[in-house]
Amino acid sequence: MTAQTYRNPVLNADWSDPDVIRVGDDFYLTASTFTKVPGLPILHSRDLVNWTIIGHAYTRGHDDVRPGCGVWAPSLRHHDGRFWIFWGDPDVGVCWVSAEDPRGPWTEPHVVKPGLGLIDACPLWDEDGQAYLVHGWAKSRAGVNNRLTLHRMAPDGSTVLDEGTLVIDGDLLPGYRTLEGPKLYRHDGAYWIFAPAGGVEQGWQSVFRAESIFGPYEDRIVLEQGGTDVNGPHQGGWVDTPSGEHWFMHFQDRGPYGRVVHLQPMAWGEDGWPVMGDGGEPVAGYRVPVPGGEPAAPATSDDFAGPGLGLQWSWQANPDPSWWELRDGTLRLACVPGPDDLRERPSVLGQRLPGVPCTVTVTLTLAGEGRAGLAVVGDTAAFVGLERTADGKLVLVCGDTEPAPVEQDGPVTLGARVGEGALVTFLAGGRDVGAPFQATQGRWVGAVLGLFAAGDGTGEAIFEAFTVDIER
Repeated sequence: MTAQTYRNPVLNADWSDPDVIRVGDDFYLTASTFTKVPGLPILHSRDLVNWTIIGHAYTRGHDDVRPGCGVWAPSLRHHDGRFWIFWGDPDVGVCWVSAEDPRGPWTEPHVVKPGLGLIDACPLWDEDGQAYLVHGWAKSRAGVNNRLTLHRMAPDGSTVLDEGTLVIDGDLLPGYRTLEGPKLYRHDGAYWIFAPAGGVEQGWQSVFRAESIFGPYEDRIVLEQGGTDVNGPHQGGWVDTPSGEHWFMHFQDRGPYGRVVHLQPMAWGEDGWPVMGDGGEPVAGYRVPVPGGEPAAPATSDDFAGPGLGLQWSWQANPDPSWWELRDGTLRLACVPGPDDLRERPSVLGQRLPGVPCTVTVTLTLAGEGRAGLAVVGDTAAFVGLERTADGKLVLVCGDTEPAPVEQDGPVTLGARVGEGALVTFLAGGRDVGAPFQATQGRWVGAVLGLFAAGDGTGEAIFEAFTVDIER
């Protein structure tokens, strides 16, 4: 990548189901976070290529780990001087939060339409002052999917105003399955619903057009894999630049790496329909939409200098303040009780696994009784760490390997070398330990790099200098 060109993916980690808007010269993006806390990250860019995390819009979730629940496929909008994020929680209904400043504070979640299986919601405030809400359906809760429902909505977002109209039934469209993730727009006198179908691994991006917002809608597939190696390119948002160009950001499912984000050029064809990528296929790279931006990427490494946790971190459920503390350039995790299975432990502090080979290191001192370490967590989990035995001795633990005595009761540098295909080799003191571990995706998410501490509450894990070195 040069200063004038970029390579896809522009966000090479699990920024699932992205949506993007422009406000003035600034671009903002949010993504699904399911049950991670905090959730609904807010990313900022000046060129659609270089992004940084500036905050989160959702700070409380569940007290227990519920994989695959929570925040699904958010839509980000700016209306009447405020930022709005709508999403569907399949166990609650359609929710939103809003803020004057994208860095916060954000309102508490408001449920605009309660119900089971309501997902992937998007609002539209029309030119005449009317407001609308479209959403999809999760078959796991509602018994149906592959269809999109549209409501009239109170302009303040307080409630929906009707029972809803089925505006697109994917069962009536040849070849369509899992129609979801709608984004609702007004352009050139028509109403447009951008929506993916076909599933996250092998699906495509469709666009629907109608003269009336309630239809009838005609459809066209505008982005699919074709002859490229980008499987299932779909689900994202359309955005324009200050110069009047058009772009589309979407995800690609990469298994243990999660749903990485691509940027496609987009133009409106002579027939009025959008054309994405290179004639409807994803581009591997292109020119930067807004030249002159400074290189940037979401944070990964952390020196724990504070004053708060880095914005790249999240818990697996609502955190207790007693779990952690930043002090003197260290992260201190209390060795708290909880499930031995790291996939079920709320107190695992994690961040997204980079989508390219990397080496992760962190220095750990275990004070008192307990067990702590560096983990990789998805549908399966593994870790390298330290444990203090009942007789007070310190041992190194990793997978099924026999615990090894630690000669000096002090700091130990732990690590994970993540190779091609997300094959993980754990490290201790710079040496390989244990058997290689194949990282796996979680429930709708990629694997995470995690720090944890477990015990009866009397011990403490002291982490220093979490470093992520990306292979170039």
